[in-house]
Amino acid sequence: SPTTETRRSSRISSTSTAIVRRPGRAGRNVLDIGMAPTPVVYFGAFQLRAGSCVSVTGSHNPPDYNGFKVVVGGETLSGDAITDLYSRIADDRLHTAPTPGNVEQHDIAEDYVQRIASDIQIDRPLKVVVDSGNGVAGEIGPRVLEAIGAEVIPLFCDIDGTFPNHHPDPSEPHNLVDLIQMVERMDADFGVAFDGDGDRLGVVTRTGDNIYPDRLLMLFAADVLERNPGAVILFDVKCTGRLPGHILRHGGSPLMWKTGHSLIKAKMRETDAELAGEMSGHFFFKERWYGFDDGIYAAARLLEILAASPRTPTETLNALPNGVSTPEIKVDAPNGNPHAFVERFQAEAKFEGARLSTIDGLRVDYADGWGLVRASNTTPVLVMRFDADSSEALQRIQNAFREQIAAIQPDLVLPF
Repeated sequence: SPTTETRRSSRISSTSTAIVRRPGRAGRNVLDIGMAPTPVVYFGAFQLRAGSCVSVTGSHNPPDYNGFKVVVGGETLSGDAITDLYSRIADDRLHTAPTPGNVEQHDIAEDYVQRIASDIQIDRPLKVVVDSGNGVAGEIGPRVLEAIGAEVIPLFCDIDGTFPNHHPDPSEPHNLVDLIQMVERMDADFGVAFDGDGDRLGVVTRTGDNIYPDRLLMLFAADVLERNPGAVILFDVKCTGRLPGHILRHGGSPLMWKTGHSLIKAKMRETDAELAGEMSGHFFFKERWYGFDDGIYAAARLLEILAASPRTPTETLNALPNGVSTPEIKVDAPNGNPHAFVERFQAEAKFEGARLSTIDGLRVDYADGWGLVRASNTTPVLVMRFDADSSEALQRIQNAFREQIAAIQPDLVLPF
C-alpha cells in the first residue's frame, strides 16, 4: 500500500503519536523518522521514496501554536486543500481501511548529513557560530556544517520546546542579538541562525550586521547563474527592489511571487526555477538539491560560496547591493482579520506616480523605493515592509502609507 512519512518537531505539543497512527488506520504504510527538522522530512520523502510526508510543527510561531506541514504526491498543501483537510479531521470524515498499514521507525539523519557532505566540501576552514534557538535543528544543523569542513561553535543548540533563551525566529532582529555577541566574542567569521523547524536561515557578519535574506538571495542567485545562465530565480513580494536588477545583471530571469513556502514551491515547479527565496529566510535550491526550503542546506551553500572567495565573509556579504530598509513589521490586524483589511486597502488606497502590484497584498514601487502591506498566512497580523535608496525616500514612502492606512482605519496603531 502507499507510504507516508511522518516526523515531529521539538515543541512540547508535538510529541503525540496520533499523527503516526492515523495514516496507518487509513491503510497507509508509515515511516516514522521521529524528531527531525522539516527539511529532513522533505529529504526523507525523496530518500525513502515515500512521495508524501507530514511534519508536525509550529515552525517559527509562538510556543502555544502547532500545526502540520503536509506534502502529498510531491505537492505541499495550502489554501483550500489545507482548510478542507482541517474540516475532514474536525468532522471525523477520515477513511478507515479494512486492513491497517504498517508503522516502521527510520533514522535518516546520517543519510541527510552525508548527502550534503558528498556534494559540498568548503575550500578553506571557516569558523561559524550556529544558533538554533533551542529548536529542532540544534543537533543536525551543526553536524552538517562540521561535515562540510567548518569549525562550528554551537549556541542554544540543546533542543528545548519551551525556547528558554529567545524565540527561534531569525526574521526578528532582536532574536539575533545573542548570536551577534557570540560571533564577536569568539572571533568567528560569521553566524547563522535557524528557525524552530530548521527550514529558514538568518545570517550575521563579524561586524554585527544582519544580512537580510533578500540580500543573501543575491549571493545565491549569482552563484547558481554562473552554472545555469538564463535560469528563473523566484522571490516573494517582501524582497528588495534591488534584487531583480541584480539577477538580470548576472544573466538570470527574475520573477516575483506570493509569500508562502507552499506557494513558492508550486510556482517553482510551474516555472522550472533553479532557485527561490523569501524575505522570511526560506531558500529553495533546485540546482544540486530537491527544490524544497531548507535552512540547513542553504547555510552549507553559503559556506561554500564564502570559502571560495579570496575576500573575508564580511567583505563578501557587505559588498551585496544595499539601501535603507526595515525588517518585516507585524501589526495586529483590525478585528483579527488581516485579509479583510488588505482587500479594502487594495480597493481604496491611492498612491500617485507609483507602480502597484496586487500579487499578494498591495506592493507600491517608486523609482527610489517601495512599500508593502499584506496579510500573514499563519497569524492574524498585517505584514509590512519598506525599502528605499535613502532615509529620506524611506520616510516619504512610509508617510504615504501612513496616510492611506489612516484614511481606511484611523485607529490602527503603526510602529513607524
